[in-house]
Amino acid sequence: MFTRDEALERVERAGSPADLFGPADPDPTRRKEAQRLHHALAAVLHPDRVGPHDTRAHSATAELNRLHHQWLHGTPVELHTDHATYRLTARHAVGSVTNLYRTDGPHVVKVVRNPALNPLLNAEWDALRRLARFTDHHHWLRPYYPHLLDTSGHVTRGSRAFTVLAPLIDGFVTLADIRRAFPHGLDGRDYAWMHRRLLRAIAGAHRTGLVHGAIVAENVLIHPEQHGLVLAGWTFAVTTGERPLATDKTIPYPPEVHSGQPVTTATDVHQAHTLMLDLLAPDETAQRRFARGCTQHDPTRRPDATDLLTEYDDLLQDLYGERTFRPFALPPTGA
Repeated sequence: MFTRDEALERVERAGSPADLFGPADPDPTRRKEAQRLHHALAAVLHPDRVGPHDTRAHSATAELNRLHHQWLHGTPVELHTDHATYRLTARHAVGSVTNLYRTDGPHVVKVVRNPALNPLLNAEWDALRRLARFTDHHHWLRPYYPHLLDTSGHVTRGSRAFTVLAPLIDGFVTLADIRRAFPHGLDGRDYAWMHRRLLRAIAGAHRTGLVHGAIVAENVLIHPEQHGLVLAGWTFAVTTGERPLATDKTIPYPPEVHSGQPVTTATDVHQAHTLMLDLLAPDETAQRRFARGCTQHDPTRRPDATDLLTEYDDLLQDLYGERTFRPFALPPTGA
């Protein structure tokens, strides 16, 4: 028997029927096993058990039934907007509040797992539109941000909002992937180009008045071969001086968030350099000292991201001399 939280976890993180019930199989035994699992999860999430006001469980029940029907009948999942229809294929990634799916076209789709968190996707749409308007006049910053293609728009109560993005799949990995590939930390020369690009992305966002609010390894996409970077995960973004719409217990927030204060550009600076400390090898003393200077407790004592671009370049010049292209690749699987 599942607990409510266990049932929610299994259903909400299922990106496809196969994630929940296993590969589609006409064998009667497998279909009975899937049926038993469906009944067990549905029983735990039933309104008679969770109560009439548990909207999260009610939404999960609808999703559970949809996934089971799709598993039985092979019905493709299609999401509709005023502009297009998007047919989902495989789940590509799981985020803090959304699942990211591939489609049968040139798109990826982020779908919120819990309709109660739809406002976070609305915040992302606002942030990405502001960044798009800004980069219309600052073209060199355009590659640093996701490209918003379409949205669900405001949906009815209990329905899940979604975001349609240009795909950033082939060749991209996250800094979390890189951290796992280099468990002893990165050479400072390798992290240098990543951090320079991250500072540019942050400084550009700050010029629009945005605070990203979730600069963690899972939200920074890296293209090792092309030395590319995209700052993704804008669902927690707010205008500087506002309080976050929500927080995530997996994110290492700076002190002002824990104390309930409004966030500012200094919040992003703290998060970016906490990430830097997490990724650099322990013997990269100069860069680690630089990072610690950007994670001071008092937000007013942290440097501005735009100023940091020059300060960081000066540090790299002192450490390594003139910049040269340094190839970077993840080690082969199993290495």
